Amino acid sequence: MAAGLTLDRTPRCAPESSPGKLGAVTARQLTLMAVHAHPDDEVLTTGGVLLRCAQEGLRTVLVTCTNGELGDAPAGIKPDSPGHDESQVRAVRREELLASCRILQVSRLEMLGYLDSGMEGWAQNGRPGSLTGAPLEEEVERLATLIREERPQVLVTYDESGGYGHPDHIRTHQLAVAAAAATGIPEKVYHTAIPRSAVAAAARRMREMGVNLQEFQDEMDPDNPPFGVDDSLVTTVVDVSGQVEAKLAALKAHASQADNGFLLRFPPELVRDFLSREYFIRALDRTGAGLPESDLFAGVR
Repeated sequence: MAAGLTLDRTPRCAPESSPGKLGAVTARQLTLMAVHAHPDDEVLTTGGVLLRCAQEGLRTVLVTCTNGELGDAPAGIKPDSPGHDESQVRAVRREELLASCRILQVSRLEMLGYLDSGMEGWAQNGRPGSLTGAPLEEEVERLATLIREERPQVLVTYDESGGYGHPDHIRTHQLAVAAAAATGIPEKVYHTAIPRSAVAAAARRMREMGVNLQEFQDEMDPDNPPFGVDDSLVTTVVDVSGQVEAKLAALKAHASQADNGFLLRFPPELVRDFLSREYFIRALDRTGAGLPESDLFAGVR
């Protein structure tokens, strides 16, 4: 399994803390941990909060569970096509993830190193060494060890559907929730979310701007959004408008995954608006903070 990577910056500490040796964690340090499945998953739904927290002096830890070997190879070669080399894809996506983390000022990246399990129904589902093929108990303990080391007050991951049903996302949810419960350390746990109203509003704006939605019908249908959660489930909306340009740069850093960067094909002003807010469902709270919220650390400080 891959080792953790401490990036080239001092640890982010709360004002009451004293910065120590690189990678050291102080008792008063405020820490956000985001647990994602693949390289590039960190950008769309948490890139803004990762950067905003870093800019506000907090420590940010990104855990990426798989290497993403079943993504596109250079030149857009798909995993079921001749010339797709998983080892090559792994190396490329690792470098892209490092570039994204530097843009988002992530304090620590931990790659757990599990193999990509592929989309639902693929032959690689459950293969030895994959995220869905490894024992869940082993995965939970590995993440629990990181939680005990970093002691994040806030942990963010996917909901039980994994956002869109990807097996690795679902397993990431399972192991993150179990690890948080096993340690009892995070004071707040959030699930990432995109409300259906945001998808529908973006599609309507595209229609008003004269964009041919036929090309994007799978992603943007104003009358029947194909993804997103019911708005009533969203508890927390964070303004990340000040971090939009960095989010765009981080998306572009994952250049090998053109399909995942479909947003970059939309009108720039629409993309900036769509990326300017990040939405969450609060799944656990030990602070007593009221709802709705605009700050993941409400009640912690």
